[in-house]
Amino acid sequence: MSYENIKIEKKGYIAIVTIDHPPANAWNLATLTDFENAVNDVENDKDVRVVILTGAGEKCFSAGFDISDAANGHLTGPKGCEVWRRLDRFEKPVIAAINGFALGGGLELALCCHFRIMSDAPKCTVGLTELNLGIIPGWGGTQRLMNVIGKANALDMILFSKKIGAKEALEMGLVNQISTPESLMDDTMALAETLAARAPIACGAVLKAMSAGQYEGVDKGLEVEQEGSAKVGASKDCIEGFTAFMEKRAPNFTGE
Repeated sequence: MSYENIKIEKKGYIAIVTIDHPPANAWNLATLTDFENAVNDVENDKDVRVVILTGAGEKCFSAGFDISDAANGHLTGPKGCEVWRRLDRFEKPVIAAINGFALGGGLELALCCHFRIMSDAPKCTVGLTELNLGIIPGWGGTQRLMNVIGKANALDMILFSKKIGAKEALEMGLVNQISTPESLMDDTMALAETLAARAPIACGAVLKAMSAGQYEGVDKGLEVEQEGSAKVGASKDCIEGFTAFMEKRAPNFTGE
């Protein structure tokens, strides 16, 4: 499928999805529709085991909602919530390579990713700054930021519209790793390649069980965990994993 404002590049088992809507990679209806279709594509592609999400250019991951497309806000808002929720519960690992500022819906999107690596550059900041406009984070930010960094830190960032840099984000636990601008994509690819070598069925089962437990309660999470355990136990990857262990070699998982 062709896209106007999204680019997809595949390297082995890794799909790199780039938001390419200059100048700030903001979300209008067209870009969000492109992104939704890209999410569908990588979800249904059996050869994709890991997804990297980043922004085009050197200055911006995503600035959030495109206010110049406010006429479509009644459509963009609900769609943004829906697509961000899908990514939050994605059953393939998703890594955000935060290459520039991520504000509003841009940070809300990064919060939906399983891992976040951030460029340590002076102008690379993240924040939920909606209160400056008299509105609130509406694409999951009030919940997901709190879940990641705790209520007190989340309140401090949201109520005062604070923007923070890479080192503070790392100290807070908002990002998993920081990199120089020059090494950001190399570091992200290294993590993605390590994840891609893991058993894909098992990775998906872990992500599904964790999502169930987080959003539907621990009993549901345990139920989904047991379902996943039965599924992976019957897989060829399980046989390969045990065989490789006994033969003292690295496993070659096929996702079967």
